[in-house]
Amino acid sequence: MKYWLSLIISLPTENANTRMRTWRVLKASGAAVLRDGVYLMPERDACRSVFQSVAAEISGSGGTSYVIRIEEPGGADFKAMFDRRDEFSVLLEDIWAVTAEVNEESASEQAKKARKLRKAFAGIVEIDFFGSEAQKQTEAALQALELALSRILSPDEPHSVEAAIAQLDPKAFRGKTWATRQRPWVDRLASAWLIRTFIDVKAKFIWLESPKKCPKDAISFDFDGATFSHIGARVTFEVMLASFNLETPQLQRMGHLVHFLDVGGLQPPEAAGIESVLAGMRESIQSDDRLLQAASAVFDGLLQTFSKEVIRHGNQ
Repeated sequence: MKYWLSLIISLPTENANTRMRTWRVLKASGAAVLRDGVYLMPERDACRSVFQSVAAEISGSGGTSYVIRIEEPGGADFKAMFDRRDEFSVLLEDIWAVTAEVNEESASEQAKKARKLRKAFAGIVEIDFFGSEAQKQTEAALQALELALSRILSPDEPHSVEAAIAQLDPKAFRGKTWATRQRPWVDRLASAWLIRTFIDVKAKFIWLESPKKCPKDAISFDFDGATFSHIGARVTFEVMLASFNLETPQLQRMGHLVHFLDVGGLQPPEAAGIESVLAGMRESIQSDDRLLQAASAVFDGLLQTFSKEVIRHGNQ
């Protein structure tokens, strides 16, 4: 990178509150310190926005501030100032510590720790501006921890396989009976909603006590050996999106949400609320057909919201 952004600030010594707020914001943003009162970030819109916001507050507090574009001097290595290996190393140690504790008796508590570790990881990734092997290594360890916990807490959930995703014609799947495991959670609910909304409006569903009891003429989904299940990093819902050429921006956002609620990953802002709503429905509705009907109303609403956001962003 040849050009960078620099923030140069000066505050009256008595303005301790603004000085402390400024330090916290710049530290959280990942800015590097060139010298006292001089900060550095990559030349990116988000970084410029941070610097301009800080500069505006300082100017409004009686100080002076400048945001300027600078060229990296010959022989300098500004990029090295943004090395996040130390942060990832500490996090990796924490991940390994929780992984070493994984067992059936305390898996629920360890899952809570894993969610906190995932949140901490996302925070470091935001300021790991140039990516790194340390990030990849930490991500792999975190995914391994999440998978180990998933196998304990959800032993019947499908395990990912590596395979190509075939392109399919929805017309060939109409008027069919679809089968998946009973007491569906988010991936099965969302996949069933997707089937009825975009593939087979008259689809009939069988909720299996065991995948071994799946009728041979049913189209199976979301268990090992099913027609549609996890492939690579994609959960069943995402595999269906790709299979039936349904990867629109709004459905991809729903896929991101389903992925997080099913197997973890980066958390969308809607995740906590949707998880609570679906969990409440699953607890109070004993009929799987009625549960799908109720959950479908939630997914319909999400689709409308995401569609409006896509249109709004497209008009900006």
